[in-house]
Amino acid sequence: METMTGLDAKFLYSETSTAHMHTVKLVVFDVSGLKGGFSYDALIETLGKQLVRLPPFRRRAVPVPWGLGHPVWVEDPEFDLRRHVGRRLLVGPGDDRQLAAAVADFAGIALVRDRPLWELLIVEGLTGGRVAAVAKIHHAVADGSAAVALLQSAVQGVAVAPSGDAEVDPWRPEPIPTRRQLLTTAAHGHVVRWKGLPRFVVQSVRQLRASEARRRTFSVKPPLPLHHIPKTSFNVSLSPARTFAMTELPLEDLKKIRRIVGTTLNDVYLAVCSGALRQYLRERGELPDRPLVASVPVSTDPNVARLSGNRVDSLYVSIGTDIADPIKRIQHIHGMTTASKDVRRVLGHDLLGQRADLVPPQIYHSAVRIWTRSHIANRVHPPLNVVLSNVAGPREQILVGPVRLESLYSVGPILEGIGLNITAWSYEHRLGVSLLGSPASIPDPWLLVDALHAALDELRSAIGTEAFVDH
Repeated sequence: METMTGLDAKFLYSETSTAHMHTVKLVVFDVSGLKGGFSYDALIETLGKQLVRLPPFRRRAVPVPWGLGHPVWVEDPEFDLRRHVGRRLLVGPGDDRQLAAAVADFAGIALVRDRPLWELLIVEGLTGGRVAAVAKIHHAVADGSAAVALLQSAVQGVAVAPSGDAEVDPWRPEPIPTRRQLLTTAAHGHVVRWKGLPRFVVQSVRQLRASEARRRTFSVKPPLPLHHIPKTSFNVSLSPARTFAMTELPLEDLKKIRRIVGTTLNDVYLAVCSGALRQYLRERGELPDRPLVASVPVSTDPNVARLSGNRVDSLYVSIGTDIADPIKRIQHIHGMTTASKDVRRVLGHDLLGQRADLVPPQIYHSAVRIWTRSHIANRVHPPLNVVLSNVAGPREQILVGPVRLESLYSVGPILEGIGLNITAWSYEHRLGVSLLGSPASIPDPWLLVDALHAALDELRSAIGTEAFVDH
């Protein structure tokens, strides 16, 4: 039994009937080289053997009675793999739009809390001898960096044991703790946290003052949440349904832009998203005079082998959607992200987790439910506009025998009033970009996919197309 951290538990408390706090991973495999073709039953058998390498997938979250403490993780005594894996067959033509519609349907259903917080959907019937695996993993289980490590651990396990020689499974189920055990554990946790409260308050005040003083030194000042944020059609109340689309961008072109302009790769990605959002809103007659503000998650843990938990903070970045010139826009974003990183460094990346540990679960969950049920997001300005995330995925092609991992996508959740998440995962020489919204916030995300490619073309043209010609 292990008590959940406040930051991990916060993702559970944030979940409502319309805001599902799971991430979605989409992996497309080329199985045309398999002798005898793809077998769903063989996949289930292989996945069962790999669970020894995926310990978070057999842990279940058990709440503390009356919300008097953070939930605990236990090894689920009732674990049954087939309760977590489903199957869907597409009826011709089996193209990417049909696949995206299947992902949207799957993403629109919340995870059940009486078992480990993940599900897998196998989608068959894709063109070109392909099969897709769509995973829902609750954000309380893993952030983007941990999810990459989980994927690599699972695939490496298959690759090193093709003969079926399985590792010895050390996993043992645990009994569900009693009410007394849960309350006792929660009480001990409260004692530790409250002892450190005075020091935390003093430290927080000092860091907040220092970060604000640092923010004022920049000519381009990072934005503050809730402060002069424009309202757009993305910033509305949600329904449970989801919309989804995906595409790939050439990673080498983004790297060339980075080198020529003198920014980071993430700055280039943000500039492409900014250009796409600018075009999308302008064509709808909705482009605000003030720039959109994005939450940009950043990892705070250099440990690439971590398989679970959240070690993440967020930068608040004005993404320059009010700037017409794409070069000036990317330079603005570079200055903004540089300043925002420095301000967050002074503030302290661990402040978010420490604060989450101290906020009583009942208060946080009640506030989220009131925000959702009142539909107030339709009437007020949002805390920010969109979530833009970029995660470094596997650099080398993944092969499991004759099976090739063809494409890899991931996207995080959307929230009430923040109805668009655009997440990129790199894989080999490509950047797989996913867009998640709701019918109210972005009814046709494929329009934004087209705008992403147009924004990249705009950057190429502004720099000079000759830079992108292979010599």
